[in-house]
Amino acid sequence: MPKPLSIHYFWLQCSTEAAGRATALPESSQNKEESFLKKVNILVPVTGIAVGLAALVLVALGNPGNMGFCIACFLRDISGALGLHHAAKVQYIRPEIIGLVLGAALMALAGKEFKARAGSAPALRFILGGIVMVGALAFLGCPLRMVLRLGGGDGTALAGLAGFVCGILVGIACLKKGFSLGRAYKVKPAEGFVLPGFMIALLVLLLAVPSVLLFSTEGPGASHAPWVAALLAGLVVGALAQKSRLCMAGGIRDAVMFKDFNLLSGFVAIFAVVLVGNLVLSKFHPELAVQPVAHHDYLWSFLGMTAAGWGSILLGGCPLRQLILAGEGNGDSAVTVLGMIVGAALAHNFGMAGNADAMTDGVFTAGGVGMPGRVGVAVCLVLLAVISYVNLYKKEKAV
Repeated sequence: MPKPLSIHYFWLQCSTEAAGRATALPESSQNKEESFLKKVNILVPVTGIAVGLAALVLVALGNPGNMGFCIACFLRDISGALGLHHAAKVQYIRPEIIGLVLGAALMALAGKEFKARAGSAPALRFILGGIVMVGALAFLGCPLRMVLRLGGGDGTALAGLAGFVCGILVGIACLKKGFSLGRAYKVKPAEGFVLPGFMIALLVLLLAVPSVLLFSTEGPGASHAPWVAALLAGLVVGALAQKSRLCMAGGIRDAVMFKDFNLLSGFVAIFAVVLVGNLVLSKFHPELAVQPVAHHDYLWSFLGMTAAGWGSILLGGCPLRQLILAGEGNGDSAVTVLGMIVGAALAHNFGMAGNADAMTDGVFTAGGVGMPGRVGVAVCLVLLAVISYVNLYKKEKAV
């Protein structure tokens, strides 16, 4: 039985595909690989700047506060618009998500990087996608929104950041023990276009037959930028993210494992742009309560994002990266995104999503994660431990 992939090659493979997909790197390639790791890709911080600017503009045009982009929240809204859950305040087809996938697909096709591939534990990836979503919705935001919340002064997001880093560290320990979901294989091009095609169908429904969809009349789902602006922002960010390989989980992973801060620089750029923008626009509010669509249940924010970080490492990328990979033709990432959509439905149908703090007529109402959510996050952490263990490399015993 072949030995597990080298850690360096696993990094390279995670940056270009989903995790665990290729054969061992020849020894003669090690020097070239190490040289690649040392290169600084200026496109990464440029992409971060673009994301930060887009987030500020989208909030100014109508998106909820500190939610210019949120993969978890926007997939949750799409899930609600399709009737998969009935939380009336979070139902809307988010053009940003459509744009992200289509922008990545167009850029990949233009750069001849579109590769239809699949077959790397799709069922487990579906489950992991759901787990990441349950954890993120307990916190009320994906890793990207976590950075946007911090840039708006939301101190409650620090618990999420700590949990996300903790989850990534656990995931890294699994990688070092030989965790892999197996190799993906080349498939027919039609399979690579499944998620881009699904996104085109959503756009057609939104514009041509909106009557078949559900729309929020209040709450976060009712707050949105004009669809043209949202779609354009998604297209631009999706195209740039496809070229730069922007990934929050991957950035922290690379910084810890290889002292490579290239990918992480993108999220530092996002934070810096959003922070400066909010200060200039007088929208920076450093508080620990009553932040836009957030709560101060620190323990369960920490644990929810621990699940999101751990799951992202096992998948080979954060929720944003999964959308981009799906746009490049990765069928396994497409399955992961569908798992996230279903996970969002389960989170709301079973009361596992977090509830935001609120201030009504001067009366403060504390939000947080209820008992169903706490049980759900705990179950997710147990499932992650089981999935991690059973997919560790095990040396065959001699007969």
